Amino acid sequence: MSDLVFYSAKTLARMIREKQVSCVEVMTAYLERIEAVNPKINAIVYMDAEKSLADARSADAALARGADVGPLHGVPFTVKDNIRVEGMICSTGTLGYKDFVAPDDAVMVSRLKSAGAIPLGMTNMPELGIAFESDNLVYGRTNNPYDLTRTSGGSSGGESAIISAGGSAFGLGNDGAGSVRTPAHFCGLAGLKPNAGRLPNTGHVTTSYGGFYPGVSADGPLARYVEDINLIMPIIAGVDWHDPTIIPMPVLDADAVRLEGLRVAYYTNDGFSTPTPETQETVRKTAAMLADAGVIVEEARPEVIDQSYELRLSFYGAVSAVGLDDALRDMGTTQHSALMDGFMRLTSPYVDMSKRELLKLTGQLGSFRNKMLEFMANYDAILCPTCALPAVPHGTSVDQFHIFSYTMAFNLSGYPAVSVRAGTSPEGLPIGVQIAGRPWREDIALALAQQVENAFGGYQPPAI
Repeated sequence: MSDLVFYSAKTLARMIREKQVSCVEVMTAYLERIEAVNPKINAIVYMDAEKSLADARSADAALARGADVGPLHGVPFTVKDNIRVEGMICSTGTLGYKDFVAPDDAVMVSRLKSAGAIPLGMTNMPELGIAFESDNLVYGRTNNPYDLTRTSGGSSGGESAIISAGGSAFGLGNDGAGSVRTPAHFCGLAGLKPNAGRLPNTGHVTTSYGGFYPGVSADGPLARYVEDINLIMPIIAGVDWHDPTIIPMPVLDADAVRLEGLRVAYYTNDGFSTPTPETQETVRKTAAMLADAGVIVEEARPEVIDQSYELRLSFYGAVSAVGLDDALRDMGTTQHSALMDGFMRLTSPYVDMSKRELLKLTGQLGSFRNKMLEFMANYDAILCPTCALPAVPHGTSVDQFHIFSYTMAFNLSGYPAVSVRAGTSPEGLPIGVQIAGRPWREDIALALAQQVENAFGGYQPPAI
């Protein structure tokens, strides 16, 4: 097995620019790794190896003639199956779109290509991205590379599994309730949900510009190393003159952040779903480590944090679930997955809201955001669990949906939040911690995550 597949994207890009390794050598190493691991985890669901190799040869030719190259020149990446990549099947996990070939690139994909990165393929997800497991009727389920009997998470579960297994340098996902951070936690990666209004949604298989309650869902990158998230963010962020929710805010560099004197609140229990003792201890040891590094750490949590689950599920039912039947029918899907059935059961109490109830719900969201902002006036970041449990067995996520409450708070508030590996469960599974920053301060969240990675080792390759 080539060690190249476990280098950071930043290191690979430097080695390619300095001609220590060719783009074809890197691509070949990744393709061989995919051939070895993908039959076990079923993470990549569509790829064109010949085109990826041809793109790598073109990238080598550009270097040979002395062309200016981008910061990711020759680095392979993967894309969640609901973000368009020209010429690739983008099914979004539903039968009606199983043969849909993307006519063009999503904006984020186009920006990565312009920076020199090369698409490897599309990765598995739950139907329409609505589950914390990646399983559907088109491609089946994705397995966790640390334990094949467990899920890699959802909805960016195929993405997290293949990156963790060494089959991709980094990838793109999206996060409406934890769909980047939970898979990162389950698979021992770094995964960022950026601030709402940061990354354009343009070019998804089903593009939505904000909807009834904007600022809750966001696209985001996953990688094995925090430094790669920091490298990727300025490339994919910013106004595209299509998505009206994008705000022209500068992307700040995590490497410029001084940790000493930062104020961090932490909590081990959100008052709704109790984490495992090992998860709580991982948060505590992380808080102690940050204090030793000069961070001002206090145990505190926003008073409304225990409302996150109920509020997020209410909006799912009132706004999303009510249109699912129509959306599936419009896409040509006549049979949908068991996970979709489970989600509909969970949200059914909220589907038939009256106008008065819906208006009251939007008021509750405004109050929640107000209380979160008042809390953040005193802190630069919040440290807490990413999830109450490590990776769960296949087929169990719906019945214990409450364990995912920890990520939902930062979808509702819109704040940037990153998950990074900080510990290991008794079963040998990764345990991530979640660090949320103030509005627009991905740099602070990532700087703290980098410190966690440095202190505790971060990503560790699975024995697969």
